[in-house]
Amino acid sequence: MVTRANSACHAFLFYGQYNMLFNNPDIWEVTLLSLKVSGLATLVSLLIGLPCGTMLALGKFPGRSFLLTIVNTGMALPPVVVGLAVAMALWRSGPLGSLQLIYTPAAIVIAQVIISLPVVTGLTSASLQQMDPQLRLQLLGLGASRAQMVLVLWQEARLSLLAALMAGFGSVISEVGASMMVGGNILHQTRVLTTAIVLETNKGDFSSAIALGILLLAITFLINYALTWIQQRGAKR
Repeated sequence: MVTRANSACHAFLFYGQYNMLFNNPDIWEVTLLSLKVSGLATLVSLLIGLPCGTMLALGKFPGRSFLLTIVNTGMALPPVVVGLAVAMALWRSGPLGSLQLIYTPAAIVIAQVIISLPVVTGLTSASLQQMDPQLRLQLLGLGASRAQMVLVLWQEARLSLLAALMAGFGSVISEVGASMMVGGNILHQTRVLTTAIVLETNKGDFSSAIALGILLLAITFLINYALTWIQQRGAKR
């Protein structure tokens, strides 16, 4: 009976803390900033990584294998190392210190782009290299320009490219080291969900940290569910 009473008490306290947390407008501000920063970083990574991955997959030029090695190595970059490098570059005494970007959302975007870009580029290159080379020759033989050929290849590899997009987004929405180092976890300025979880944990407020973790998982699941639905819908065509 005592155990049941304690369990009920803990559940009640967690529920109360959960309600107090999510009735706080600061939480929704933090959530919105997380989506803005990670969404923008993923978009920039896609705009750069898609053509770069295509070039590495289809191009034949000296140093191609070396560049692919760099990209594949970059897919395993520790976020804290990226955060350190970006912080040193953006620090007031650093080479880009005059831009005054340290401890701003822009600094977090820069760090997250560096983290997700190798993922998008590497997976794009791998997906296009797996396609039958005869398809390229057939398209060129039918009079398609190189740009038209690339567009057709992207269309054929759309399922794999969507997977690259999901992987790139997942690599930044959940990272905390780089965001903490270059953003500073400043409320109303650079605090995102992952850094907020670290803050609540350090304060010993585990119920709030768990609630924020559940919110982060729910958002990630919903976005990936939408992208997966688009992916699978395309697979049926």
